Amino acid sequence: MNRILAIFITLLLCSQAYGQKPRARDLGVPFVGTTGKFNAITDVEGVEIGYSTIISGNGKNIVGKGPVRTGVTAIFPRGKASKFSPVFANWYSLNGNGEMTGTTWVTESGFLETPIMITNTNSVGEVRQAVLKWFVDTNWYQGEEMWYTYPVVAETYDGFLNDIYGFHVKEKHVLEAFDNAKGGQIAEGNVGGGTGMMCLGFKGGTGTSSRIVQIKDSTYTIGALVQANFGRRNSLTIAGVPVGLELKDTLNNQLVLPPQSYRQEGDGSIIVVIATDAPLLPFQLKRIAHRIPLGIGKTGGYGTNGSGDIFIAFSTANSDSFQRYEFSGADILPNDLISPLFEATVQAVEEAIINAMVAAETMEGINGNKSYALPHDLLIETMKKYNRIQK
Repeated sequence: MNRILAIFITLLLCSQAYGQKPRARDLGVPFVGTTGKFNAITDVEGVEIGYSTIISGNGKNIVGKGPVRTGVTAIFPRGKASKFSPVFANWYSLNGNGEMTGTTWVTESGFLETPIMITNTNSVGEVRQAVLKWFVDTNWYQGEEMWYTYPVVAETYDGFLNDIYGFHVKEKHVLEAFDNAKGGQIAEGNVGGGTGMMCLGFKGGTGTSSRIVQIKDSTYTIGALVQANFGRRNSLTIAGVPVGLELKDTLNNQLVLPPQSYRQEGDGSIIVVIATDAPLLPFQLKRIAHRIPLGIGKTGGYGTNGSGDIFIAFSTANSDSFQRYEFSGADILPNDLISPLFEATVQAVEEAIINAMVAAETMEGINGNKSYALPHDLLIETMKKYNRIQK
């Protein structure tokens, strides 16, 4: 057994012992930039993530019964205990074959007032209504008698593996995601809204990463969370290595592309959420969101016609800036100092996508459709071939 495989097995056993899956860096994949403690969006202080993962049934699809391979992801910018605490935010769409509700008011007002939810395409309405009901039940607006709000709910399509027309996401799953929301280390791969997703020819799902940025005397954090469900296998690129092309001719018969369907290869979507503690205003967060596609492109995504590539960015700084009837102020990072945050965004998005794929496990869904996990051993061999593995 060569040294690289021995290192991989040791890392795998260690990660299993602590109940955590190996991540891309654990396999030796070299990424640029310094990460936060957890290498996750939760490295931005206050951000909490919660999942509800719904997996049941096998075999032939019976609409309304399954098999079910789906879920819900919840992102709280300041944590769920903070209740109504708006953050400066903005959004951007590279290709609009998808949905993220509530974004027109985010741009118009400059604030994100709700959690960010991610689920499957056909469950957006159910999740949105559940969020509104939860606001009422938990007094989200803290005693205000008259309020209006537009929950932010995004989606990607999991109908290749999931009984998507069975509408299996219910209010209880939204509440479960809320209940599970926490900071610190978070799960990746086949979890939450990413449960039934595929990416760049392999199993995809939920992934995250972060970067620490020094600007003059201040240190800031950028965190990314992705629900990755896009791209063709031939395009898969990891740390500059054409992994998809290399694996195309080396995979055995059990690791070929899944059965063809009306879904065109490369169709799919990606939702990206960027969090930062840098003091950015909404127009600057729009600029951050504009850099997200550069990170996607580094992994092999091109924003195809059938893809919904929709992104939102928010800042947890300036916690007292939202006021209904009083004047308020805000700290602002000068535009001439913002470029390191652009670079960090690209780096974090790239790594979050690969983390999603490394963590994802092979999944069989409706009618025997199967999406195979990115094989770690072959990935390591390919990276070694291009002298890109970290010793």
